[in-house]
This record gives sequence, structure tokens and C-alpha cells, in this order.
Amino acid sequence: MDDHTTQENTPIFQRIKDYLLAGIAAGRWKEGDVIPSEQALVKQFGVSRMTVNRAVRELTSEQILTRRQGSGTYVAQQKYQATLLEIKSIADEVRARGHIHRSSLQLLERTKASDLLGKQFGLAAEHPLFHSLIVHFENGVPIQVEDRWVNPECAPDYMTQDFSSITPNEYLMAAAPLQGASYSIEALSAPRDIAEMLAIDTKQPCLVLRRQTRSGGRIASIATMWHPGHRYQFAGSFS
Repeated sequence: MDDHTTQENTPIFQRIKDYLLAGIAAGRWKEGDVIPSEQALVKQFGVSRMTVNRAVRELTSEQILTRRQGSGTYVAQQKYQATLLEIKSIADEVRARGHIHRSSLQLLERTKASDLLGKQFGLAAEHPLFHSLIVHFENGVPIQVEDRWVNPECAPDYMTQDFSSITPNEYLMAAAPLQGASYSIEALSAPRDIAEMLAIDTKQPCLVLRRQTRSGGRIASIATMWHPGHRYQFAGSFS
């Protein structure tokens, strides 16, 4: 599929968002700069005011832009939300404990989004996605199964990475700078395939972290990470 066809298949409001995001990334508009008015964007793209308003409204809700009554729309100061869980590589966590990290790649594939994944990513069903399944070890003991889905538009070179020398997190933090994240944690019994990779019994509880990261106004990655409950704990602090 060529770039022209891809652009034609992209909703116009998303093309306007991409144009503004590209301008910000290139430094055309820096933090605190005013962006073109909605009227100017209407004229430039030949679309309705409603379409432009949707693009600007979504970028405002994503904290990329900020509106000032009677003044205009500006590039917002970029904010990174602090959570109990710092977004960092499990390899760094293991090394910080003075231990040895290694990983084993179980699956790396190009696939298409299911209806559910499409909704979670804000993409149409059948949209291309990358999928990886990796087991992480600490001193030879499996401590995490990382099941990750990645938006190719945010990380186009994901499939060419050597995940024995770099973790998906490390690559994504460089390729798709973090804009924000959401997560949940729950205790679940592991399915048989996960239990086998973690070398535990299916009756043993796991701590399951589900994390969604955003970059450039898009969902960049959705990961489910399984940890043996008796070998792992989450910790964090506020200052």
C-alpha cells in the first residue's frame, strides 16, 4: 500500500491531527506557541469547521494543545503524569537489584486487530498490529511473561529489533516518546500456557499488570504482564 492510498484511507480529522503533531515534533510550533486558527485550517484542508474542531478538541483533551478563551489555541507544556508504577524496563529493575536479566522471545508476528483490540487502540478492526510474547528471567528464574501489542504507526521498526539485547519497553521509549499511560493490576490464576512459561502451577496466583501507553496522540502499546505472585511484588513511592 503506497503513502497516497494510506492517506486517502485516513479520516480527515486524523490527517489534521497528524499535521499539527508533525509540526510540533519538527519544532514549527514550540511549547507556548499559537497554532493556526480553526478558520485557517478549514481553508487549508477544505473541510468543515466541525472537522477541524474535532481534531483540535481531541489534541486538547490529550494535553497536546491548550485553549485560551478569546486568545487562541497554543501548544501545551508537556506533562508526564506520575503514578505508583514508573514506566521503566524490567531489565533495569533486575540490574538495579544486582542480578542478571535475560529474556526469551516466544513470538513475534505481524497480525491484524480484532474488534476488541481495534477499539482499545482506537483503530479499525483488521488494522495491522505487531505482537510479541517474551519471558523475562532474573538469575535464570522466570519472573514475567510480557504479552504486548504495538501500533506500527508509532513504532514502525518494532519487528526488526533484537529483543535478546533490548526490551520492548526500551525500544518504545525511544521510538514513541511517552505522552501518558494508564494501568490496572489484579490477581489471577495463570492460563496453562502462561503457567508453563513461568514454571508454576496453574493454581498459583499471578499479579497481572495491564498497561496502555500513549505517544503522539495515539495508543502506542497495550501490554499484559504476568508475574508469579510468590516471586514478585510492585512497589512505588511519591515525593
